[in-house]
Order: sequence, then C-alpha cells, then structure tokens
Amino acid sequence: MIEINELKKTFQTEKQFVHAINGVNLRIEDGEIFGVVGYSGAGKSTLVRCINFLEVPDEGSITISGFGTYTARNGKLYHKDEGSDKETPATDKQLRALRRSIGMIFQHFNLLDRSTVFENIAYPLKYTGMSKEDIAARVTELLELVDLSEKVNAYPSELSGGQKQRVAIARALANNPKILLSDEATSALDPDVTESILKLLKDLNKKLGLTIVLITHEMAVVKSICSRMAVMENGKVVEEGNVYDVFADPQAGSTRRFVNASFGINNLEKLTETGVVNVTSNSKLIRLTFDRASVGEALISEVSRKFDVNLNIVLANVEILQDAPLGGIIILAKGEKENVLAAIDYFRSCSVKVEVIADGMA
Repeated sequence: MIEINELKKTFQTEKQFVHAINGVNLRIEDGEIFGVVGYSGAGKSTLVRCINFLEVPDEGSITISGFGTYTARNGKLYHKDEGSDKETPATDKQLRALRRSIGMIFQHFNLLDRSTVFENIAYPLKYTGMSKEDIAARVTELLELVDLSEKVNAYPSELSGGQKQRVAIARALANNPKILLSDEATSALDPDVTESILKLLKDLNKKLGLTIVLITHEMAVVKSICSRMAVMENGKVVEEGNVYDVFADPQAGSTRRFVNASFGINNLEKLTETGVVNVTSNSKLIRLTFDRASVGEALISEVSRKFDVNLNIVLANVEILQDAPLGGIIILAKGEKENVLAAIDYFRSCSVKVEVIADGMA
C-alpha cells in the first residue's frame, strides 16, 4: 500500500515559484496497477519521483507498506516505523533500503551504452554482496522473465526500442522490488511495441504481485492495463476512481478532454467547422454514453421509431474496459422539439448518459 497525504513540492525558477505538487492525496493498494494521467506540466513526474524520494517533498507524508511513514516538513524528511509513534530524521541507509524495493523505468530507457545487456541488468546487484554466480543466475532469470535471453551479450545500440525497454524493466526488477514506477515508459515506442510492453507489465503484475504506478499522458495506456486512475492538473488530483467509472462519467474538464480524445470525439470540432455536421433550428447535437447496462440495446432504431425523430449517427465508438463494454455515440437528433425532448428522456430512463453538445432548438 502507498498512501500519500497532502504532498507538496515547489520549485523556484528565475522568475517564479512553480507548485509542481500542491496538496496531493492518493491511496494505491498492494498489487494494483494504478495510472496517473495528466498533460505536460501537471506534476505527475514530480509525484512519482517523490514516491521513491529522488525528489524530497516540501510538505506532506508518504506511507509505504513495510517501510513506515516518511514525512516532509520544510523540505526535511522524517521517518516513523509502522506501529510506532517515534519519529526521527530519515537516514540515507533507510532511503537506500526503500529505493531497492522500488524499481523505476523511464521513457528513454537510461541504459549504459558501453555495457552489455547482462552488465546493465547486473549493475544494481554489484554492491549488494551477491556472488558473481548468484548475480549471473539472477540476470538469467530476469532475461527469461522479459523474454530477452538471446540478447544477453548485445549492446543497447544493437537493440530495438522495445528490447531496450525490456532490458530496463529487467534491471528495475533486479532487487526484487515490491513496487515498480513507470514514468512515461511507453511514450517513445510505436503502438505495436507499446502493446507488447504493456502486456509484459500486466503479466509481471500477476506473476510477481507487483504494485505498478504508471505515469502517462496517454489514455490508451490507462485503458489497457490500469484498474484505478487519477487525473492531475496544475499539481493537484482533479479526479480519481475506477478506470471504467472515470471513462463512463468524467467530471473534471481535463478528464473529459482526455476521454474525448480517446474516443475520437475531438474529431467532432473538425466536422462542425467544415459544415459536415450542421446544427439547425430543428435539431440537437447529442452525446450518448452506453455503459454495461445499456450498450447491447438497439436503442437508436427503437427511439427513432417510437418518437418520430431522425437520429443521424455522426461518430461512434465502443471500448472494452476491464472486460466490460463502454460505448460513446454522437448523434444529430432532428424533429419536433417535444419529440426530441421525449427521446432524450427515454434514453436517460434506459441508463444512457445524455449530454447536449449543441442545441439549435434553444
């Protein structure tokens, strides 16, 4: 379990103070894959670097199962063991032990260019007191785990982007960490490779019981493997919850922008600008969201007949999130005003979320 309370981190530039993290509260359960989403500058990378204290917070606390609570006050770090009320200044030894239990992977891999795959993975084990034989056995085990055994003597320059990230993952797992932090680890990869890396992370989560905190600006990544998520904006968490629920009913403005982009709804603006979609005085442009309870129903044709309205499907998409369907449809509803309003009420009575995007009847 990772519990973050009122975490704050400020950086000073030449011109101003930047509140990178401004009162973040989160709880991440053992063994889950938790996504943190946000646009550039939202504070998500600073947050993940505070979890392993590569950045020391200014204020707030982080509790990690098995390692107690670390509390920051005025930029100084204090530690309290689990079940204890005694707080002492955090030591380098304590932080080193914590960091060994938290692996981290990055967007640009951070491999040692002049070292082989074997040497890169073995590097974190060099000063742990392990024998050469035990290190070799551990590296072999890790290479099998990431399906890269044949590249043991290769150099990073001889590897593809996906292979480099597999080496980075193996290296991050060298010390048997309980937690894996992923900071935009798939952003530099093409879609097919991204999918294979996400599948690997999901498999490692199940095999090793890893808690994975996944930082990204790509909703497709979150949809693929996360169970819960948080959305950050301006250093704060603006929305948090189960991935399906957040996608089905986003509340914050930045979350809606992410979800719309994920469903391809952002294309709607182009369609209206070019006149392909024209909202007239007898029509409404409506977004319908079909969740588990309604996605299988033939409501479009039923409503069109029942209420004598023309429903033109402008955009449509169905996603499978956490093994459940979630559908998004943009329709242009034309007809008598009272009939269109009755159709909207009927959609809502059938557990369909209705949002009027543009109203020519208003």
